[in-house]
Amino acid sequence: MPENLTTELSPARPAILVGGQEKPELAGGMSSLLIVEHVSGLYRCEAKFSNWGTVNNKIDFLYFDRRTLDFGKNFQIKLAENTLFNGKIMGLEANYPDGETPEISVLAEDRFQDLRMTRRTRTFDDATDSQVFNQIANDHGLTPSVNVTGPSYKVLAQVNQSDLAFMRERARAIDAEVWMDGSTLHAASRANRNGGNLRMARGDQLREFRVLADLALQRSSVSVNGWDVSSKSRLQHEASESAISSELNGDTSGVSILKSALGGRKEALVHTVPLNSQEAQYEAEAFFKMSARRFLVGCGVAKTNTKLRAGATIDLQNLGPLFSGKYYVAEVRHRFDRKGLRTEFRAERPGIGRG
Repeated sequence: MPENLTTELSPARPAILVGGQEKPELAGGMSSLLIVEHVSGLYRCEAKFSNWGTVNNKIDFLYFDRRTLDFGKNFQIKLAENTLFNGKIMGLEANYPDGETPEISVLAEDRFQDLRMTRRTRTFDDATDSQVFNQIANDHGLTPSVNVTGPSYKVLAQVNQSDLAFMRERARAIDAEVWMDGSTLHAASRANRNGGNLRMARGDQLREFRVLADLALQRSSVSVNGWDVSSKSRLQHEASESAISSELNGDTSGVSILKSALGGRKEALVHTVPLNSQEAQYEAEAFFKMSARRFLVGCGVAKTNTKLRAGATIDLQNLGPLFSGKYYVAEVRHRFDRKGLRTEFRAERPGIGRG
């Protein structure tokens, strides 16, 4: 995410709700805020507050009685009527800086913390990834909303992994993403995520942007080999540019530029063991897409908008013919500090404009 981008920022101060009740004193005493969302799931928040003032007619610590801030309480950040974050308090951190007012920090996470804190060893027999996602949601009392396709596996093993780590692993294998909305666990391919669409122009909603087009991670093809035990035959699938063509929006792909500029760069995955043709296809195409989508990676600063979320598509304008166009948002960071409120984001794209 951007470290050196500075700009004119919004003076807006978000509202703080604890246990469903708005706390103006927390909002007024907040010195910094960081909300982080990524396409791999687990929405988290860090908020820092002054912890020194008048309590029962004397000067003392404000929030060490655990009446307002306590573990497990619902913690919500809102901007106007729109929610920036909704989760539960997982940690409280005290800071006593030299010569300055004591502070208390709230560390909060969404419902994925349930999955992060549950580690298991188990197997799923004759199962699809869709069935696995539904099972994990049911294990945690969540409502599943699953829209993925993929092969059926004889055995899927979760070996000393948290439920969150296992879900992320399975999502990567079939080019899917997982996220939480309240108590609903979502799993969907990027094409089916429907994270919303935004249009931002440099000098308006888009305050700053830095973007790199890089061939280093590009591959002309990715192949996966295996052995089909039932038919006793060799498996092979090679993923190429056609796997990413639907996401180009008229751009020139990094894959095609790689081939014309440097020639073919083929890669064979040797750490996978597909047992049927479908497994080989999904593994090869998932890895190829992951690399191809990172041809253009941009980091920007925008005016805070609650619709700017991981999984959204943003149409960035006034960047010139090469870099204007649609990007997929991979990570979002809402920040508040002495400079004001702003949103930093990282976005990616598999192609470049035709110039």
